[in-house]
Amino acid sequence: MPRWPLSALLLAAALVFAGCASYGGRGLQPGVDGVAEVVAMMGEPALRWRDPDGSEQLAFPRGPAGVHTFMAHFGPDGRLQRIVNVLDTAQFARLQPGRDDQASVLRLFGPPVPQWTVYYEARDELVWEWAICDEWNRRARFDVLFDGRTGVVRSSYQLPDLRGRDGIAPWCSR
Repeated sequence: MPRWPLSALLLAAALVFAGCASYGGRGLQPGVDGVAEVVAMMGEPALRWRDPDGSEQLAFPRGPAGVHTFMAHFGPDGRLQRIVNVLDTAQFARLQPGRDDQASVLRLFGPPVPQWTVYYEARDELVWEWAICDEWNRRARFDVLFDGRTGVVRSSYQLPDLRGRDGIAPWCSR
C-alpha cells in the first residue's frame, strides 16, 4: 500500500470538501443566479418564506459549529438579490423587544441551535440561542427570550469562557 505525503492527503480532502455546498454562497451572482443555482451551491435551506409579491427568502444556518446564518433574498422574478449573514450586531438591533414574535425572530435570524433551545417552566420563558462571531472576532452567543405570560421578547449576549489549555480563546471570522 503506498504511503501518501500529508500534503497530498490534505489537498485531496480540500478537493472533496470543495465539491460540497458553499458555506456562504461565494461565486453566486445577484441578478443572474436563481433559486435553483443557490440551492445547488449552498445546500437545502432550513427555512423558506414567500411574500405576496412573489419574492422569496431562504435561510442557510451554519451552526452549531459555524457562527453564521446566511439569508438569500430573491426578487419576484426568482433572481438572487443578495446573500447576507444575519448573525451580526446590525441585524440584532432590528429585534423589537416586546413586539417581535417567534415567526418574526426566525425571519430575522433563522433557526436557533436546537440543542441550545431551553424552556424554563418556573419563568414560563423560552430561550433560543445562536453562536455568533462578535465585533471583536470572539465566539459568543446571542439569545432571544420569549416570555410565555406577557409575550415580551428580549435578548441577551453571552461571551462564554472558551479558553483552552494555553489560556487563549479561539477567534472566529465574520
